[in-house]
Amino acid sequence: MNKVVVEAPAKLNLALAVTGLAENGYHTVDMVMQAVGLWERIEVVRSAGYSLRLPKSLVAAGEKNTATKAAKAFFYETGLLAGADITVHKKIPTRAGMAGGSADAAGVLVGLNALYGARLSLDALCKIGATIGADVPFSLMGGTARATGTGVDLQLLNPLASCWFAIAMPRGSGVSTPEAYRRFDEQGSPVVPDLDAACAAIEAGDLAALAPRMQNMLEHANKDHQTDALRRLFDSHGALASMMTGSGAAVFGLFTTRAEAEHAAKAAKPQAAGAWAAPPVPGGPRVVSRE
Repeated sequence: MNKVVVEAPAKLNLALAVTGLAENGYHTVDMVMQAVGLWERIEVVRSAGYSLRLPKSLVAAGEKNTATKAAKAFFYETGLLAGADITVHKKIPTRAGMAGGSADAAGVLVGLNALYGARLSLDALCKIGATIGADVPFSLMGGTARATGTGVDLQLLNPLASCWFAIAMPRGSGVSTPEAYRRFDEQGSPVVPDLDAACAAIEAGDLAALAPRMQNMLEHANKDHQTDALRRLFDSHGALASMMTGSGAAVFGLFTTRAEAEHAAKAAKPQAAGAWAAPPVPGGPRVVSRE
């Protein structure tokens, strides 16, 4: 093979609690994460050198890019004396709390693993991913999972009952994760999600029981009027629940049917930077083409 193409899904947080601080200074969390069908498309081409392109994206392609970090970590771990020309066609909005950068890293790891026949297990890829970012192991696993510790300790859950999401990205520059946690440290949160109850509802396939447990402790500190406005819009279109995902700024609503989610996403477009309807997906990055 000279080229593989990988699609990597976005994630949503169905519940997020901040539980404390780890010894390394990072916040510890307890959260439910869900992969959704909004896909980054990543082309990985065999090369003796290395290059990264992100056409039509404002994301920088420098050394700090997660795709570059993933490539370096992969070649270091495998000892392969090789390279790659990587092109990332971004669909997931940046600074949205949807793990776009982590999806890119996960897609590169899966792509390089396939391109060079390294045959690293998912567990081995997750260990590499954890050195890149806390969301990368989940971005590799996908599906529905409970994440604890600094976010890298994962417990797979049953797939969600049949549902769809409407997702909207507020206008503006998005939210910085460090800034979101700084605000939380200053202001706290009026809600404390019951993660045990949320997971029990998911395991039982009960969306009605899950909906009231869908809360995010970082949302109160976000202080963006667009968050409330988009939540009200989704609620008015019949969402079982609505909330901000991750550290923000994207907002989503949970719907029982595709038609409802698509209608709500269409209604959100005039007041958002972007809006989409997407289903939950059961896995992580997938190789869609080999040449």
